[in-house]
Amino acid sequence: MTPVQSATIPLFMSNKDVAAEAVTGSGKTLAFVIPILEILLRREEKLKKMQVGAIIITPTRELAIQIDEVLSHFTKHFPNFSQILLIGGRNPMEDVEKFKEHGGNIIVATPGRLEDLFRRKADGLDLASCVKSLDVLVLDEADRLLDMGFEASLNAILDFLPKQRRTGLFSATQTQEVENLVRAGLRNPVRISVKEKGVAASNTQKTPTRLENYYMICKADEKFNQLVHFLRQRKQEKHLVFFSTCACVEYYGKALESLIKQVKIMCIHGKMKHKRNKIFTEFRKLPGGILVCTDVMARGIDIPEVHWVLQYDPPSSASAFVHRCGRTARIGNVGSALVFLLPMEESYVNFLSINQKCPMQEMKPQRNVLDLLPKLKSMALADRAVFEKGMKAFVSYIQAYAKHECNLIFRIKDLDFASLAKGFALLKMPKMPELRGKCFSDFVPVTVNTDSIPFKDKNREKQRQKQLEQQRKERQENGGKKKFIKNKAWSKQKAKREKKKKVTAKRKREEVNSAHSIKLHAVTTA
Repeated sequence: MTPVQSATIPLFMSNKDVAAEAVTGSGKTLAFVIPILEILLRREEKLKKMQVGAIIITPTRELAIQIDEVLSHFTKHFPNFSQILLIGGRNPMEDVEKFKEHGGNIIVATPGRLEDLFRRKADGLDLASCVKSLDVLVLDEADRLLDMGFEASLNAILDFLPKQRRTGLFSATQTQEVENLVRAGLRNPVRISVKEKGVAASNTQKTPTRLENYYMICKADEKFNQLVHFLRQRKQEKHLVFFSTCACVEYYGKALESLIKQVKIMCIHGKMKHKRNKIFTEFRKLPGGILVCTDVMARGIDIPEVHWVLQYDPPSSASAFVHRCGRTARIGNVGSALVFLLPMEESYVNFLSINQKCPMQEMKPQRNVLDLLPKLKSMALADRAVFEKGMKAFVSYIQAYAKHECNLIFRIKDLDFASLAKGFALLKMPKMPELRGKCFSDFVPVTVNTDSIPFKDKNREKQRQKQLEQQRKERQENGGKKKFIKNKAWSKQKAKREKKKKVTAKRKREEVNSAHSIKLHAVTTA
């Protein structure tokens, strides 16, 4: 057993609530999977099909899939237990039907989907009654659950669960929010904090000791060339490359695909709905390759044999840095991590060594690397999709930078926007509030009219031409004046929020109606 397992399993099994903190990659999953099975096997009254004995809640679908896989290695020997995976990215009614047909003695779920299923009484699923038999609740990556804004969902779920239960809370970092959750959801918990062997009690290093942590200082317009050179030198290995936003993943993922040959390159980010699960499962099985991703892959994900974790953009918080690095050097294996920093961000190295007890070594930029930015520009000139992706990536990067938790180091006013635009291989500067009134003498836009750049996809180009024609007609009707159209947001968050509100309101109405009809039935029969 690993230290976290030997410390947690006996306590959990002797009916204690547990709050465990241990470095990432230390074997926390088995520390709760084994006690769950033991507790359920020792039940005097065996669980019926529709009775829930244990719930494991985790922040991301990828982590839920992984825990479900680990659990199934054990449950296949106990056919009396049924397990169910409840995650987003598919129709909730499918989950309702699946639960009604097969039951779910052990549920592995993300908070949003689980909360949704608790409110499906109108669809014939009374999950609140099913969980009355609950013995164990586990909150995995608890700090991330709170970071991602699941606090309201967690509180709603906890209200449905019986108070007489065992609760386990597992995380790699202990924050004030986690402490509040411990007080709210656990009864007299035993606190477990597992340190790495050879690490002094005063030094709480949060990254695995077998992890080699490096940083590289290079200018914004040199960063991409350094990344490609680094990856080309290590084609046989398996790498994760982290970017700060979904738009950056889309743009640079496409760029790496065309510039690094004979290597499987895959992209994954939070805005992918249905493809995420398939991509994650496929990449785990690969012997080598590159996964370009956002922080959706930073927590608890166990991908076998990751050689390097590359952070093209530093994450928005110091604790996220630790979790990204922890995707390699897991369970005693060796691994390496490298973060690319701009010259103005160098003090971040010192900050991490103090704040996160994360020592780092410098890796010097390679000399005489190929300049691939002209190639990236020519890709944008040949296909409007690439041009637009580049613009969106640049805008999203600046917006993410402005929200950085460590804003004394990552100051937007110190950014060299011209150098940054060159690093993104932009053809022109986008219009955005952060750039208003600024002059960029070092940035030379292309002489081509960017409106004339076509989409390679003929259907998209046909649609675009139709829209342009419509605009021309409107201009003629307005006497040559361009009709003012308010810029549409790229993000669909507002529309999603509105849709969610409507769905919630409809469900509440249905619940009220069904409760009303039950009362009427009771009155008439009486």
